[in-house]
Parts: sequence; structure tokens; C-alpha cells
Amino acid sequence: MDKKNVLVLLGHTDKETTSGGFADAYEEGARAAGFEVRRKNLGDLSFDPILHHGYKVIQELEPDLCSLQEDFRWADHIAIFYPNWWGTMPAMLKGLFDRFYLPGFAFRFNKDRPGWEKLLKGRTGRVVICMDSPPMLSRILFGDNSNEIRSAILGFGGIKAKVTKVGPLKNAAPEWKEGWRKKLYRMGTRAK
Repeated sequence: MDKKNVLVLLGHTDKETTSGGFADAYEEGARAAGFEVRRKNLGDLSFDPILHHGYKVIQELEPDLCSLQEDFRWADHIAIFYPNWWGTMPAMLKGLFDRFYLPGFAFRFNKDRPGWEKLLKGRTGRVVICMDSPPMLSRILFGDNSNEIRSAILGFGGIKAKVTKVGPLKNAAPEWKEGWRKKLYRMGTRAK
């Protein structure tokens, strides 16, 4: 198995959650496989998640955002864990992407022709979305809640990501959650 650089990003501000536990399991699996692993927790990062002037004026990046950009450049594989809140990612995670996933870093628009260059091409990703409802029921009722992260964000920069939706977590038995923890550990050992 090829050795990879793996970045694990917990997109919940609280590490002591199911999302945090699943990120821990994936990270443990990746380390056990001998991969080089870096971990970022959204709640540990210091940054302003608000684009005060949209993209008319690019705000100076805080050191934690510069460090995260470096981690994305370094990584061969990026695993992102977060809860589904109101059909999408938590606002702080969206604010993180708004601020650091910028032109010149993740993509570059072509000046002389339509389209853009994907500057993070060649990387893979795994997005794990924790849900209180059954994933299929949520998709039927509200549509695909993974398109934003998989296609419009990661894919736009060239990262080919797969999505795993885990639910229903509300009132789930501890052994069921432990089964998922083991699956995510195994995914981590393959960095897939």
C-alpha cells in the first residue's frame, strides 16, 4: 500500500461529539496503517468566518487559515467529518471554506477562455456526514445534502471526494455506533 499524507478535519466546533469520535476512529486507522496524519479541529481554529465584503476584497488570512491551506496542499487525502444541520454543514464550517478556499489556492479562473484550473487536483477525499434521520429518508424529503461539499467545494478545487452518511444517530444503540466507528477505522487504514 502506498504511503499517503492524510488530513483529518473535524467540522464540528465540539470534539466531544459523535462526529468527533468518528474522526478519531478514522485518524487512528490512518495512523495504524503508517500514513502521515495531520488533524485539524474546527473548534481549535481562530478565524473570522464572515466574508465582510464578499470576494470584492480578500480579507487577510489568519495564521490558522494559512496553516490549513498548507495542510490541504500537503495532503494526498482529506477526510472531513461534520453533522448535518438543517440540510447542510454547520455555519462555522461553511465560513471556514468561504475564507480559506480561495482563488490562487484551490482554483484559478482562466483569463483567456471560459473555465478554471483545479489547483488541488490529484487529491482524494472522504466526507462523513452524521445525521439524526435515516440518510435515504432525508434525501427523499430534502434532496442531496452532500452536493455542496462534494461537488461545489471540494470538486471545484479538483478533490475527488466520496461521501458517507451515517444515520439515524438520534437514539441509536451504542453498539450500532461502535459498529460505525469500526467501519470508519477500517476506512482510515485505506485512506479512502
